[in-house]
Amino acid sequence: ELKKTKQVFFFLVQASLLSFRLWEEERYPEGIKWKFLEHKGPVFAPPYEPLPENVKFYYDGKVMKLSTKAEEVATFFAKMLDHEYTTKEIFRKNFFKDWRKEMTSEEKSTITSLSKCDFTHMSQYFKAQTEARKQMSKEEKQKIKEENERLLKEYGYCVMDNHKERIANFKIEPPGLFRGRGNHPKMGMLKRRIMPEDIIINCSKDSKVPPPPPGHKWKEVRHDNKVTWLVSWTENIQGSIKYIMLNPSSRIKGEKDWQKYETARRLKKCVDKIRNQYREDWKSKEMKVRQRAVALYFIDKLALRAGNEKEEGETADTVGCCSLRVEHIKLHPELDGQEYVVEFDFLGKDSIRYYNKVPVEKRVFKNLQLFMENKQPEDDLFDRLNTSILNKHLQDLMEGLTAKVFRTYNASITLQQQLKELTNPDDNIPAKILSYNRANRAVAILCNHQRAPPKTFEKSMMNLQSKIDAKKEQLADARRELKSAKADAKVRRDEKSKKAVESKKKAVQRIEEQLMKLEVQATDREENKQIALSTSKLNYLDPRISVAWCKKWGIPIEKIYNKTQREKFAWAIDMAEEDYEF
Repeated sequence: ELKKTKQVFFFLVQASLLSFRLWEEERYPEGIKWKFLEHKGPVFAPPYEPLPENVKFYYDGKVMKLSTKAEEVATFFAKMLDHEYTTKEIFRKNFFKDWRKEMTSEEKSTITSLSKCDFTHMSQYFKAQTEARKQMSKEEKQKIKEENERLLKEYGYCVMDNHKERIANFKIEPPGLFRGRGNHPKMGMLKRRIMPEDIIINCSKDSKVPPPPPGHKWKEVRHDNKVTWLVSWTENIQGSIKYIMLNPSSRIKGEKDWQKYETARRLKKCVDKIRNQYREDWKSKEMKVRQRAVALYFIDKLALRAGNEKEEGETADTVGCCSLRVEHIKLHPELDGQEYVVEFDFLGKDSIRYYNKVPVEKRVFKNLQLFMENKQPEDDLFDRLNTSILNKHLQDLMEGLTAKVFRTYNASITLQQQLKELTNPDDNIPAKILSYNRANRAVAILCNHQRAPPKTFEKSMMNLQSKIDAKKEQLADARRELKSAKADAKVRRDEKSKKAVESKKKAVQRIEEQLMKLEVQATDREENKQIALSTSKLNYLDPRISVAWCKKWGIPIEKIYNKTQREKFAWAIDMAEEDYEF
């Protein structure tokens, strides 16, 4: 009866959310809009403080005093001196070019070679500063904490339609050197300081417009209630627009999240029909239709991104499904005992390499052979297709359908299936969490969410292994003590010796559990060293699956989601039942 009541309640909650959404759409036909928005604007990066007189910069072996602007940019390089970026030719070339723009004419005529510049003294100064921060007293740390809390209280919240909402990133990023991912052609360029004159403020007409810093003015003040950003500006490296947005835990963000996963659930209902359709299209007489169908197969099967056209030289040479070139794939009629294998090798989003050998259906293989005929390695594989054509087709298949919806759908379905296969009801909590992470890892591999192993990985694994070895010794001692207590109990045969045996047994069991927990932790850490689990967990996996799994097996939700993530997915934590099916 209680379960039925829960189900009815859950149905009513969903119906209420749906009716609220429909009411919003009826009232605001173009989507969610706000009536009132007021905030305090952004917090700018602190002004540059010149280096102390005793910190020197050397050029060609001689001390050289730099102008304030040139010195500030030099400190960006000095702070990165131990990083491999500063050894890369493209990074050094771009940095030197932008640095010279900040120099005086006298400095330009003197500093003509980066290799003659010595930033060592500067670098040592910043390392000492870092160490000093680590050694700060409790009082000093408390003072910084109080200042951060003050800023959060003043700038970290806005009022939207009578709701106090948390702002995600109210601080403007300070100037520095652009790093990029992989061998980005713009790495090393100067990220300029963002000024009030670069800033567009968005708020309601009847709100109090945040005042700019004294002596400055905003680039523009807008009153656009069709968007949810509060502040925007254009960064100078790639000309992309940056935003200050609401926190993921905000009401509107939660509603958008819910809609995203509901769209993926709608795909589940029609995905078989879509798959049958693109299989039929593999035989189409029209080359455009065949290419579209094969591309859609890859997006569905391999969770590839659609890919966007870019101006040559503007960004790193990254591609998605629609922008694959002939050089990015190799066809193997037979490989490693499998037929019709496609070998992919290209740079995807953020210059992360995608390498995969995938057996495909015979007709897909034959189509790829056809697409590659009489083409050079640098030619487009899908020369009759682009993202606009594909997205138009996806919209025709299902309202709201995009390539990303396929990723969300396949990621969530994979997690659900893996959790069913991997979870052992008899496992303890650490072992069940290992199963969860393995299921999440299967999704991360599907979505190609990789990372470089952390620099401290080897050291942390050694520390963990030392703990495991110490725990094994402790367990051996505890077992010897138990054996001794049993022998003593046989001789004495009194109540005191029996209690001693029980106490030693419990101690052995406790240490065995602690050892298992450490060993599980080591396995988990080793398997995760090159996989980024958080990207899929936060962006592609319906959180209701994870919450339902936790409820079913009695796993504390904080073991899966940290505090920030629990705030983001508060709507899912409230809604999900333990028998939830994506």
